[in-house]
Amino acid sequence: MSRLDAPAPAPLRFRKMHGLGNDFVVIDARSGDAAAMTPALARALGDRRRGVGFDQLAMLSDAPGADVAVAYWNADGSRAAACGNATRCVAALMLAEGLGPDLRIEVAGRGVLEARRREDGLIEVDMGAPATGWRDVPLSEAADALALPLPGNPAALSMGNPHCVHFVADLAAVDWRARGAEVETHPLFPERTNVQFAQVIDRGHVRARVWERGVGPTLASGSSACAIAVAGALRGLTDRRVAVELEGGTLEIDWRADGHVLMAGPVADVFTGEIAPEFLAALA
Repeated sequence: MSRLDAPAPAPLRFRKMHGLGNDFVVIDARSGDAAAMTPALARALGDRRRGVGFDQLAMLSDAPGADVAVAYWNADGSRAAACGNATRCVAALMLAEGLGPDLRIEVAGRGVLEARRREDGLIEVDMGAPATGWRDVPLSEAADALALPLPGNPAALSMGNPHCVHFVADLAAVDWRARGAEVETHPLFPERTNVQFAQVIDRGHVRARVWERGVGPTLASGSSACAIAVAGALRGLTDRRVAVELEGGTLEIDWRADGHVLMAGPVADVFTGEIAPEFLAALA
């Protein structure tokens, strides 16, 4: 059968959500009838002019021993091992289905994360423990991960994905977009990295901007907020409980005594839709 004779694929249903402007396409493949995700399809859906547009795509599937499994894709078609705001959005969907009140979400590359809705209505996710060893970030060579040999001596750590946190005196004076693009692909980061620029307002409040690996500038990033809080505490700049004020709003971070990082904030359910069969067929 030729490509022209092949039956058109079925429409692909999706949901658009965001956490503080960090936006996601969520595809529910638990029924088994969703199209298989590929880098090309992720890139096409992530195109903000020709597709739907997103920072990350979340593909849901069944998970023995958890309420749901989720795999993340970046807008450039690469895989993302962790996405805190998207995990909070997935948690909100599961709670709306009547699951909970405590959820177990299996994240590809990160393990099972626990989530719940707090009494104040915010969705909270236990993002697990950070890793600060240079091999764990990972870095391409041995280095002091808390004071990298890069301009500004940023700190590197992993929240399941790599982060490079710059503490600056005046966020408004930093060309963080240009610098973020440079640092993301620096040879010191063999898997590329998320890049943060943070100004400490006081020990419980940090203002930040984020360049996200595989995406670029983003209004918010949950794992980045966690990385900023951990790096700030390790450097003695902040307490272990801190509000991270991002361009899209504020996330509450609590690096607990047991080593786990809790991240809480609001989510928004925007709309549902279908990707046309013709769009999918063009990618086949």
